[in-house]
Amino acid sequence: MYYSHSYPSPIGRLLLASNGRNLVGLWMEGQKYFGGTVSETLEPDSRRDEFKHASVWLDAYFAGKKPHPHDLSLAPNGTAFQQVVWQQLLKIPYGETLTYGAVACQVALEMKKVCMAAQAVGGAVGHNPISIIIPCHRVVGRSGSLTGYAGGLQKKIHLLRLEGVDTANFFLPTRGTAL
Repeated sequence: MYYSHSYPSPIGRLLLASNGRNLVGLWMEGQKYFGGTVSETLEPDSRRDEFKHASVWLDAYFAGKKPHPHDLSLAPNGTAFQQVVWQQLLKIPYGETLTYGAVACQVALEMKKVCMAAQAVGGAVGHNPISIIIPCHRVVGRSGSLTGYAGGLQKKIHLLRLEGVDTANFFLPTRGTAL
């Protein structure tokens, strides 16, 4: 059975999902792939410990503090490749960004490969089921493009600015996904 909790945030309502032990999802209203990794019906239950811990974490995050994702019990559902990519995202420090290419190089090293296509990594980043906590918003295009973000680019900008990232050198793409 899966459980859900609605969290009111400065960027809109967030839906959290749990498998009864771990956080398995965090989606923004209107997000692309909303709830995509949870195949069962979500039973609302805000009293669960995993939601209490996640709410404390999110309160700290939106207050401009730097809570660590490893303080939470996370269990995102995905392929082995997606899991490797999401683990790399967890290593991107608060207030910093990396390009898709840089993440691809890290993933390639982790998988003992010579190289990895940034597009393959982009697919896994875009399907991250635990937004914000697994910080996919910290991944940007090589040219300085903010590229797509499943929650919408304005939310990506908000999260980066909240973390103190100077977004003046980034630009919005004129075409693409998740504009």
